Parts: sequence; C-alpha cells; structure tokens
Amino acid sequence: MLYGKTLPLASLLAFTLSTSLPLNASENSFSQAYSDYQAAIKQGDNAKIEASAKRAFELGEAQYTKDSVDLANLAMNWAGVIEKQVAPYPFEEKNLPKTAKANELYQLALSNYKKHYGEHAAELIDPLLGAAETAPKLVLAKGLLDDTLKIAEKTKDKKLLADIKMAAFARLSNTELYTAKVRDYAFDAYETYKEILPENALDRVKATYVVGAVEYAEKHDDKAIPLLLEVVKQFDALNFSHPYALSAHAYLVELYERQGKRDESTAHCIAIGKMRPWADTQEQQPLFRTAPDYPMSYARQAKNGWVQLKFTVDEHGFVKNTEILASKGGALFEKESIEALNKWRYAPKFENGKAVEAQTSVQMDYTIN
Repeated sequence: MLYGKTLPLASLLAFTLSTSLPLNASENSFSQAYSDYQAAIKQGDNAKIEASAKRAFELGEAQYTKDSVDLANLAMNWAGVIEKQVAPYPFEEKNLPKTAKANELYQLALSNYKKHYGEHAAELIDPLLGAAETAPKLVLAKGLLDDTLKIAEKTKDKKLLADIKMAAFARLSNTELYTAKVRDYAFDAYETYKEILPENALDRVKATYVVGAVEYAEKHDDKAIPLLLEVVKQFDALNFSHPYALSAHAYLVELYERQGKRDESTAHCIAIGKMRPWADTQEQQPLFRTAPDYPMSYARQAKNGWVQLKFTVDEHGFVKNTEILASKGGALFEKESIEALNKWRYAPKFENGKAVEAQTSVQMDYTIN
C-alpha cells in the first residue's frame, strides 16, 4: 500500500471539522455528507462511497476557501474513489472522463498543499502520485513521478522511497518511456524490501514477482526461476490465490520447458489447473507453445494454409491423441502442426478437486508475408 493512498485520507492528513461555532444549514449538510462518507467506507459500499465523497466535496466548496487544505483533503478523498473505480484501465475510452476528473481533483489538492506545506513537503507525495497515475500524457506523469522521488529521497524513509519507486516502475513500464533507469526502480525497491521486510510481507512478494518477470522478459532464466519460485512459495504459505501467483506458475512452465525440464514444468501446470475455476464450455489455453516450422518447399512457393487439430490434454498437462480435423495447403502443414503441438503444455482441467483428461482443439495458420 502506498504512503497515504488509503480511504479515508492517510493519517498524515487528518481531516477535522471545527465545532467552535454553531453549524448553519449548509454546514450541517456538509457535516452529514462527510459522516455518510465515513460510514460508507466502514460498510465497504462502493456506490455510497463515491456518492458521499462527491457530495462532501461539492458542499465543501461552499464551506471552505478554494485554496484551503480542508478542500484539498476532500478533493483527495473523491479522487481516490474515482481512481479505484477506473483501475487498472484508467485510459480506456469509457474511463477517460472519470480519469480526467480525478486528475483535476489531484491537481487542486497538489496546488493547495504546496501553498500550505511548501514546495518540497512530504505532504505533496499523495497528490503527486495520484496526479501521475491519472495524467493524460506520459511525459507529464514522468515529471510528477520525478518530483515525488526527489521528495521521498529527502525524507530518508526507506520504505516510502521503495514504494514510490515501485509506483514509478508500474506507471512507466510497458510504455515508450521505459528505460534502464525505470527498470532499476523495481530492482532498487526489491533490494530495500529484502532489507527491511520479512520474506512473507506482501509488498516484498509482489516486488519479487516484478523483478522475476523482468528477468524472464530479458531471458535471464537462471535469475528468473528462483525469484518466481519464491513468489509461488510465499503465496502458498499465505494460503490465498493472487494473480501474481498464477502468472509466476505460468512463467515457470515456459522457463522449464525452454530448458527441457518437463517434469519441473508439470508441477506448475497442475498448480495452475488447481487455481482456475473450470467451466464446462471453457477452452484450454496453452501455457507453453512452440511455433511450427514453415515447410521450406512451401515457403519457396509462397504457399499459405491452415490446419485444424483436436487433441487431449492429459492430467499432467501434456498433449496426446492429436488428430487432424481439417486442413488446407498440403500434408507438410499437417506434419509440422502435429510435431509442434505435441510440445505444447497446458494446465489440466480439474473436476471435483482432481485433474482429469479433457479434449480441446486449435487452428494453426501458415501465411507468407
């Protein structure tokens, strides 16, 4: 959990209402709206949380001056609710209006906090992070994150700095602004978490997964495997499912298959099968696949084609009993398809807690560009 990114607002910024004067009708309405907001948070009612946060802010605009810290706090509350609603896809077209509103609120809070606390105060971290997460342009997000990192470095708080580095990595990875420096944010945070957190702390486990995934992507297999095994181990010990655990198993299937260690891969195929709720109509998706070779004689002729196959995924996730359903282009396409498919790995289907064989199908397309 990032510093101050909770609802209600982090303990750093405790919101208080003055009770030295009698409340007029407007003040009473505002007080009720804020009480409703706090009650909705305790109840976990997301619809009520948003409605009451919005109403508290709108009533607060009449209650407080535009540059007040109180109004900034209310803006942070509402923005945080919106950000949770649009996560993890804030920039999908349907989410853009809400994302823009959240950014506007974060910018208001940031401006007010700067006036009240100063240009480099730790109190700016929350609105800076929020503004970066909802910034419409990556270059703006990067600038906000750079400012956040500078402030965090001055606090000498190792955990805070590590949290912000992970947030910066998450925002900028998989974008055109991903650089070696951004990569190092995740690795620096991981080293800090190893130093200050127990091995089963969720922040440390998540960072272990991120670093393992980067090592996997960079094809540093011998570095990725122990990291991802640690993720699997900790989530098993924590005894709850998490998307990172599922992904770690999937990465390990491919890593072991790359190395020809099919027995080690099997354990993770089975683990994924246990984790997934299987539906009767569900199509099984390969965890590891190799592309079929394009027959050289067909390539010279610029011959295209396709092959439809049905097969069985056994209780260990291996492919067997492969059959051709239909094909176009020639027998060599069929031959190469069967040879490739027999190397694929799947998560076995589970019924009543037990792995069972299941039939599925696939089509392989051959196209010369």
